[in-house]
Amino acid sequence: MKHLPKHLRPRWRYLAVGIESWPDASLSRGAFQRELWYAAQNLYGDAGSAEVDLTVLDFSFGDGCGETMVRARRGEVDRARAALACVDAVDGHPVGLRVRGVSGTVRSCSERYLNRRTGKSDERNVVFANDHRHARTGNGAVDVEMPEGFVGATQLDLP
Repeated sequence: MKHLPKHLRPRWRYLAVGIESWPDASLSRGAFQRELWYAAQNLYGDAGSAEVDLTVLDFSFGDGCGETMVRARRGEVDRARAALACVDAVDGHPVGLRVRGVSGTVRSCSERYLNRRTGKSDERNVVFANDHRHARTGNGAVDVEMPEGFVGATQLDLP
């Protein structure tokens, strides 16, 4: 079987997406892909989500932050962004997604927008809500561990 000529092959765009969640969340590529497909299907229906053709290519997540690369058809980037905006939880863990940039090749997407996190995560004890608590800090954000879960804070919220 022959390959399609270059002018007949589908063209793609690659979206670099930053992922934020609570530090105790454990997210996987498969679960993220499933939620993305469900969001696109609920937003556009079966035919519309097939036109966008969203696929997660690269996925990494740990300590509450991560990044992924999502492939979409050329000309469907706006619809892909809208589908990403509809994802609010993965495996019951709330997530925040932010599109860092769009590129035409996998290489330029990973070089320009992914793997550029310079901030380090640090664990320490802080005073929050008039009590000493365990917290994880990084990139200007502080996640304070409370009895009912984590609370998001900033350096200005701490005394």
